[in-house]
Amino acid sequence: MILVQFLQDNPLAFLTFCTLVGLSVGSFLNVVAFRLPVMLDREWKSQCRELLELEPSPPRESYNLAYPPSRCPHCGHNIRAIENIPVVSYLWLRGRCAVCKDPISPRYPIVEACTGLLSLMVAWHFGVGWETPAALLLTWALIALSLIDFDHQLLPDDIVLPLIWAGLLVSLFDLFSATSAAVIGAVAGYLSLWVVFQLFRMLTGKEGMGYGDFKLLAVFGAWLGWQSLFQIVLISSLVGAVAGLSMILFRGRDRTVPIPFGPYLAVAGWISLMWGETINRAYLTWSGIG
Repeated sequence: MILVQFLQDNPLAFLTFCTLVGLSVGSFLNVVAFRLPVMLDREWKSQCRELLELEPSPPRESYNLAYPPSRCPHCGHNIRAIENIPVVSYLWLRGRCAVCKDPISPRYPIVEACTGLLSLMVAWHFGVGWETPAALLLTWALIALSLIDFDHQLLPDDIVLPLIWAGLLVSLFDLFSATSAAVIGAVAGYLSLWVVFQLFRMLTGKEGMGYGDFKLLAVFGAWLGWQSLFQIVLISSLVGAVAGLSMILFRGRDRTVPIPFGPYLAVAGWISLMWGETINRAYLTWSGIG
């Protein structure tokens, strides 16, 4: 309570605290985006071998989100704590490994900086209250999901399903939507894209999206209520169409290569979380309805 009162009395300290936490979480999200798909792949292969009654794979080094310690992908140098300060260490090392001097991907500090910035925006928007930690949790999970889907076209149930349950629990306290709207939203979010998927497959014989996309829209229905779903689908479709055409026109992307839809859903859902009601009011005013 003393900390909450201090943060309420010192908005700058509150915003700084949330930004620093966001930067640190961004560093962890880099680990999640890289390691979780590897962990899932190993688990699936192990389950397949067990199902097919094959000999189990030889024992390997323990591999999870905490172990082994982060290493340079080029020389295997264990990253020390002072070399792992979000953004600062990358700038201090000039984007290179401290030992072998090979370049480090700029993606790491970009993810850290973006996570810190988005955390600052969430804190600024919601202020000191229960909405902020809840919205931060959702924001960080969406960043991890976007990175994984962009890399592997995969939205892991390990993240998506707990988010659905978390959204339903949050609705009990009416933070972003009422419980009834959240339950209907979770069901409608999943079924709406599932129906589109089935119709597209019937007409074309192809699968236009993955089941993870259905579940991610169910996440937003659970967090923001069924009223947000149309807005999220519309925004994600517009963003996805613009991004897809841009990649085809300016980067020469093969049109036959699937484009992950999860990141665009995540962007649209986050926009709706932050400014959904403002967008709706603006639309109603502009259309003359409101």
